Amino acid sequence: MRRIFVAMSLVAGLLATPFMPARQSEAALGEPAASVAVDRKALSATQRAATTRRGYTVQELVTGGNTVREYITPSGIVFAVAWNGVSHPDLTPLLGTYITEYKQALRQAPRQRGLRRSQVKAARVIVEKWGHMRNLQGRAYVPALIPEGVSSDDVK
Repeated sequence: MRRIFVAMSLVAGLLATPFMPARQSEAALGEPAASVAVDRKALSATQRAATTRRGYTVQELVTGGNTVREYITPSGIVFAVAWNGVSHPDLTPLLGTYITEYKQALRQAPRQRGLRRSQVKAARVIVEKWGHMRNLQGRAYVPALIPEGVSSDDVK
């Protein structure tokens, strides 16, 4: 009897899975800073102490050979993300609602073979990638969300 109950529970769970909302696995641009904790868990990362700078806070997550830095406004919104390490992160969860706009701009950008640097400027988001094997870097930011007195050059 118990096996039947367990089997029925498993089947019910599998049938319900497609109807469950997907959870955001990473802090996304324009999202609240509380999503940094979700990042840490999703990436199995170690969270370093937050660094407060003039006009923003940087929260750093370290996992394996990669470091992700999330830049947070004084009002608690993620305005930029930067990374470095052995690989580029999946930008889908990092860009959140900006991902569609980024992918569309990426498709329209001319291909430049042999360059180790790329910049994609969409209407509301800018994504830059550069580096070489085992030292890949990049950043993504929303210019409209950058706090007053802070420059995009501060996102490193």
